[in-house]
Amino acid sequence: MTHEETPADSAEAHVPSGSDYVSDRDFADFPISAELLQGIHEHGYKTSTPVQAETIDPAIAGRDLLVRAKTGTGKTAAFCVPILELIPAGAREATGVILAPTRELAQQIAEEAESMARHRGIGVATLVGGVPMGPQIKALEAGAALIVGTPGRILDHIGRGNLNLKTAKVACLDEADEMLSMGFYQDVTGILDATMADRQVLLFSATISPETQRLCQKYLKDEIEIRLSTDTDHVEGITHILYDTDPQQHKVRTLLYILDVENPDAAIIFCNTREDAATVASYLDRQGLDAQLISGELPQSQRSRVMKRVKAGEVRFLVATDVASRGIDISDLTHVVNYALPKDPSVYMHRIGRTGRIGKEGTAISLVGGADLNTRRVLERDHKVIFERQPLPDSETAIRARVERQAGTIKAAMGKMVFESYLPTVRALLERPDGEALLAASLRAFFQWDRRRRALAAGIDLEAEEQERREHREAKAERRAAKRGGGRGRGGRDGGRGGRDGGRGGRDGGRGGRDGGRGGRDGNRGGRSRDEGRRSDKPAASTDDLDALLSSDAAPEPKKRKRSRGSKKKSDTSSSDLDALLSED
Repeated sequence: MTHEETPADSAEAHVPSGSDYVSDRDFADFPISAELLQGIHEHGYKTSTPVQAETIDPAIAGRDLLVRAKTGTGKTAAFCVPILELIPAGAREATGVILAPTRELAQQIAEEAESMARHRGIGVATLVGGVPMGPQIKALEAGAALIVGTPGRILDHIGRGNLNLKTAKVACLDEADEMLSMGFYQDVTGILDATMADRQVLLFSATISPETQRLCQKYLKDEIEIRLSTDTDHVEGITHILYDTDPQQHKVRTLLYILDVENPDAAIIFCNTREDAATVASYLDRQGLDAQLISGELPQSQRSRVMKRVKAGEVRFLVATDVASRGIDISDLTHVVNYALPKDPSVYMHRIGRTGRIGKEGTAISLVGGADLNTRRVLERDHKVIFERQPLPDSETAIRARVERQAGTIKAAMGKMVFESYLPTVRALLERPDGEALLAASLRAFFQWDRRRRALAAGIDLEAEEQERREHREAKAERRAAKRGGGRGRGGRDGGRGGRDGGRGGRDGGRGGRDGGRGGRDGNRGGRSRDEGRRSDKPAASTDDLDALLSSDAAPEPKKRKRSRGSKKKSDTSSSDLDALLSED
């Protein structure tokens, strides 16, 4: 568990250590009401972290704040506690608003706020895109005093007359560096302008760029700047392991070999593009690993199901892009895996901050190729990262480790089936010249069955989810086609400029688009992303492609085509590359 999830009375609770995670102040020492303190204690908090100790007092006193602190140090409670104290108990009008860059982060903040506010009679409305507006409208009509959400959906409710922020006296931006980037600036300022003229502003982030700091000055007045150690500083307690990738071996297979040997308990696997993330997740899942994808390309219903499993500790490998992973937390995360290094070294520091949290130790594994050399040099020179270079596991070593894992899976399933009657058949198959192939096909069938069994146990219908993803992609493609054909006409609720759920001009999707299109807020950053690149309309590797890849552990990497000058760089595992690889059985 993380510090923010650890029950105060847990016998096995991790005791944090280090200057980033422990202060000498209990929450009872802050000037907060007895009702709020009761909710905080019931939520599992007793001793504050340094970022909470530094910020709660001045925030309650009404000061504007610009706070920088590393990931996992308790920033959510640092702004939720003072905001909930500033909102009068039983308030029925919008008094506070918290903005977050992604749906998942907004939902996480809202859940924590609701838990702590349970005894103050403060209603919380979670306003995010990708889900029906009906329940959100009911929450607003019921008198929500705290509004938490993504900028696009909040503006949508303001535009429809469902939400009035003229009574909001405190506004908070979580992940402020992201929120005030080029793609979010107009949306955020539009919301801030809708609040009280003398509103209090709280800005929290793991990093603050100089550009963002300049933009902040328009809304901050006599602010207090609080800087603790940030994600761009050296992260303690992290072992950095580097594997030089082999151009003769496909990268996704290299990743599998490393996971076979390293055998992490729980990991986030970061990819620079959505296409890579989809391919990695599908490939690992079909190899019998518990891998789940979180991406802006997923329908919101599937994203919510994945997040539910993450919070329940049921996901071992979460595959994500940087933006889609904002605010996502896996309890006791032991590893962070970089499928490729990001171009921006500070993004690497933010990634690895997901492990080794609250004074624990963690491991960061990076697959590094020639294109990653510059990032690696900056990390070593400026961030004092010391990489431990490890040799790539050979196929025999990886397969031995995989056999142990798969044998364990088979043994675990043996108690659920009658198999003894097949022993004579197995002995006979071993005598046949085609026996190995027949047994391999049988094992493949078993792991397909086990994959479906695990999905069913988690309440997942694999076929229905694939159909939902297909329909989601087709709907987005239709909206893009309509945008190209119809220009930027105003007025359409579901498409075009100003479209609510797609196309250019909405808030939580395309550039201004609600839930899709270029520059998406709640999925990939599109035009704002340094590393995730422009979203490709081309789907990730098909099921048949993955089947072929699974059967081809020794296949060489295809020869790279020379790119024409000015051509755009493709993702590490593009469909065309996979097609070439998979044809070499």
